[in-house]
Formats: sequence, C-alpha cells, structure tokens
Amino acid sequence: MSPSQHINALQIEGLTVRHGGVVAVADAALRAAPGAITCLVGMNGAGKSSLLRAIVGLAASEGDISLGTRNLSRLPIEARIHAGIAYVPEGRRVFPGLTVGENLLVAGPSGARLRRQRLDRALDLFPQLRPRIQDRAWQLSGGQQQMLAIGRALMAEPDVYLLDEPTLGLAPQIIDDVAGSLRQLAEEGAAILVAEQNAGFAERVADEIVTIQTGRIMPDRPGRIDT
Repeated sequence: MSPSQHINALQIEGLTVRHGGVVAVADAALRAAPGAITCLVGMNGAGKSSLLRAIVGLAASEGDISLGTRNLSRLPIEARIHAGIAYVPEGRRVFPGLTVGENLLVAGPSGARLRRQRLDRALDLFPQLRPRIQDRAWQLSGGQQQMLAIGRALMAEPDVYLLDEPTLGLAPQIIDDVAGSLRQLAEEGAAILVAEQNAGFAERVADEIVTIQTGRIMPDRPGRIDT
C-alpha cells in the first residue's frame, strides 16, 4: 500500500482499563501517527499490554478509541480489525502446525491474486522466510517466528500495527531485522505502536517515545523525531 493510502491516525483519550477491581491503565491519552513509530515504554506490569489489548478490543475499557474519524470504542474485535487495526501479541502466537505459507495466507484477503501479491510483499519484507515457506512454523527460530507474526499482520494491510514486546528474547541481529521491517512499514505510511521494555530499542527506532508507569502515561518524551 502506498503512503498516501495510510491516512488514519490512532487516537485514544481517557482510556481506562480494569482487571476486576484493579486499574491497569488510568485515563490514558495517546496518538500514533501515520508514517511514524511510537514506542510505549515501561516495565513489566506497567500497563502496556493492557493498553494494546484494549485498543484491539481484547480487554474491556472506558474512554474513546478512534481511527481517523471513526470511533472504535464500542466495536467488537472483528470490526476493529476490519477497520484497520492489526495486533501482534507478545509471544508471537503463530500456528505451529501450519507451514509458513499457510500462516500467512490464512490472514490474507479472499481474492487469489491479491493474496499472492501480499504474500510476496511479506516475503520481500522478511526474505529469511522465503526458503522456509513449506516448513512448519514450529520449526522456525524465535526470531523467524516473530517475523512470521509481523508478516501475518501485514497480510491485512492495516492502517495501524500494534506490537507487544516484539524484541523479547531475540538475538541482536534479529532485533536489527525487526527494527528495519518496522521502519519500512512506517515509511509506507502505516502507524506503528510498539509496547516495549527494551528502552535501547525504543531510542533507536522510535519517532516518539511515550512512557507508562503503573498504568499512567507520563509527560511527553520525544524520540529521535518529535512528532
């Protein structure tokens, strides 16, 4: 998808997430702009995953979640994904018994030609996966599984990518590959929101860094480009 086609920013206002009686995220406000990587940085338990899960509809929340002019707050998860949200959870969660190709195609559109185009694009973004396309996902390394998880999200050509701890447990070279892929997706116009404990990775890739502590968004802290 060309950069001009990604026109929708993700905006959250007054977002509160509760797990039982415990407030995991309190009155959060955040914007992820098209063409930019926003990193949500915080320690384990700070509320990063809860915030991403609320955006995609996996966690109940209060407040407003918008994509462009469309309010997603009361929509089910399927409608949010259809609207242009893609979610790559912590731990990758590929389908281990399916091949690399099957993992990608199952997330693609219905038309055969368009599915092939997007498959080729995912394999171009992650060339390590091309020679493994007939291998089962469980046979891949952790880094290759992470590439597969991001590639599967790409098959829907979303406006927004939500990635939860994408560098967790990865070797430095694979982290570099993941960083390069996220930068390419942003340059093509997508909004990228990454929840990350690795502050060094965030400093290196982010256009904007947002800090979260015990469920609260801290004052603005710009990354290498102030958006």
